[in-house]
Amino acid sequence: MNNTFTIGGQIVDLVNSRIFSGVVVVEDGKITKIEQQPVGNTQYIMPGFVDAHVHIESSMLVPSEFARLAVCHGTVATVSDPHEIANVLGKKGIRYMIENGTKVPFKFFFGAPSCVPSTVFETSGFTIDADDIEELMASPDIYYLSEVMNYPGVINEDPELMRKIASAKKYGKPIDGHAPAVTGEALEKYVKAGITTDHECFRYEGALEKIGLGMKILIREGSAAKNFEALIPLMESHPDKLMFCSDDKHPNELVKGHVDELVQRSIALGYNVMDVLKAASLNAVRHYKLNVGMLQVGDDADFIVVDDLRNPVAQQTYIKGMLVAENGTSNIKYVEAETPNYFECPFLQAEDLFVPDEGKKIKVIECLDGQLITKSFLAEPKVENGGIVSDVERDILKMVVVNRYQPSKPAVAFIKNFGLKRGALASSVAHDSHNIVAVGVSDRDILHAVNLLIEHGGGVTAYCGTEMVAVPLPVAGLMSNEDGYEVAQAYQNADALAKRLGSTLYAPFMTLAFMALLVIPELKLSDQGLFDVNKFEITSIYGD
Repeated sequence: MNNTFTIGGQIVDLVNSRIFSGVVVVEDGKITKIEQQPVGNTQYIMPGFVDAHVHIESSMLVPSEFARLAVCHGTVATVSDPHEIANVLGKKGIRYMIENGTKVPFKFFFGAPSCVPSTVFETSGFTIDADDIEELMASPDIYYLSEVMNYPGVINEDPELMRKIASAKKYGKPIDGHAPAVTGEALEKYVKAGITTDHECFRYEGALEKIGLGMKILIREGSAAKNFEALIPLMESHPDKLMFCSDDKHPNELVKGHVDELVQRSIALGYNVMDVLKAASLNAVRHYKLNVGMLQVGDDADFIVVDDLRNPVAQQTYIKGMLVAENGTSNIKYVEAETPNYFECPFLQAEDLFVPDEGKKIKVIECLDGQLITKSFLAEPKVENGGIVSDVERDILKMVVVNRYQPSKPAVAFIKNFGLKRGALASSVAHDSHNIVAVGVSDRDILHAVNLLIEHGGGVTAYCGTEMVAVPLPVAGLMSNEDGYEVAQAYQNADALAKRLGSTLYAPFMTLAFMALLVIPELKLSDQGLFDVNKFEITSIYGD
C-alpha cells in the first residue's frame, strides 16, 4: 500500500469550519502540506469517522476483523470499551484486544473497564479492582476509564469505585458515564465525581439535563438500543456537546453500515453538515485526546473521500496514508487469531428448569424493542404438573441464566415480548458477566438450545426440533476468530431463524443479551436470581 501521494478535491476542514478547493500532500503516512488551489476534482476529502463508544466484542468479531468491516463505511477509529472480555478473562482479555488490534491498520483506543463485574449480584470470570485500574491507567495503551455503570456506587461514594475514578484523574484520562434515568441531586453528584459523558440517554429532556451539568452526550444507534430519533434534535441547540456511537453492533449490521448511517440520517434531516461531521469525528478526537488525523498539516493521513457531501458514502478510506477500503471493499487482510476462553459449565438437566407453583402471581420482565430498559408486571402463571411453564398464547416465556464459570443451579424467570411461537434462543453473550442466557417456549427447547451452546464453548443458537443454527464464538464465548463476513452471514441465519420461530423483536439476540444487565432498569435476571434494579437487590419471582 502506497502511503506517499497527493490527492485533490474539496477539502472539508472541520477544525476551522470551512470547505475549500485544494490538494493534500501525504508523505510516509503524514500530511506534510495542504495547498488551497483550484482543482477540477469535485470529490470531498474529509476526516474519517470515529465511533465514540463501542464494545468490539458485541460485533462477535475480534478487533482485526471488526476493522476489516468498519473501514468500508469510512470508520478510521473507535473508542473501545473492552468491558465484555474483561468480565470473562480479566486483564488478560484486555491485553488480547489491544494486541489483536495492532495487527491491522486501524486506530483502536481502548479504555479500562471500571465495573467488572457490574454488580456483586452476578458471577463473572474475573474481577478488576482499584489496584488493577491503577495499573491500567498508567499504561499508554489505555486512554480513558470506561463507563462507570455502578452509578449507585458513585452517588453513595463507594470507596473502591472512588479509588478507580481517582486513578483516572491522576493520569488525566477522561471518565465515561452510564447513568440511565439518573436525575436531580443524584445526577449532580454523579457528574461532580468527574464523569464527563453519557451514552444511555433515551429521552431528550434527560440529555438536556446532563448537558446542563457539563456532560457530553453520545447519540447511540446500535443493534438493540436506538436513541437517534429521540436525541438528534440536540444537534440544533448543542452540536458541540454531541458524539455518535454504536455501543453494540452485531456483525450483520456492521456489514451494512456504521457511524456513516448516523451521519447520513442527520444530514437528511436538515442539520448543519459541519455540526454533523464534527459529531462523527472531531468532537470525540478532542474529548478523548485521540491521535486521529483531522486533515491538518502534521496529522496522520486519516481521511475519507466521498462524492456527495449531502449523502456522504465513503468511496475511499485512508488510515496513516494507507488505502484500507475502496468502493465498499476492504483492503485489510484476514489475520489468524488465538481463542482464549473460560467455560466451565456442565450440561443442563431437565429438572434444573423446574419452577414450582406457589399459588401466587409471578413477576414478569417486559422487554421493549429498541431499548435496554425493561418494565415489569404481575401475571397469573401457566401451570403444568405443579410447575410454572412458558405461556406461548400470552407471550410470557421462561427465561434462564446459567453460570458458565462454575457448576451452579440456573436462575429462572419469565419474560414478555419475545414473541416466540416455537423453539428457543440461547447466547453466551449476556451483558455484562456473559453467563448463558436463554428463552424458549418449553423446558425441552431451552434445554437443547443451552446444551448445544455449552457443547460449542459459547456462541449464539436458535433451536427448534426441526431446525437449528449455531454461531460458535470460541474467543471468550464472545467472538469468532473466523472471517468477519462469514460470521455476519452465520449470525444473519440465526437471526432469521429466531424470527421464523416467531420473535417480533428487531434484534432478538441483542435484546436477549441485555436482559441480564443489572444496571439498567427495571427488572433483569442474573445467574443469582431475578434482580430489581430500582431497589438494587435480588427479588423473588413470586408476587407478594
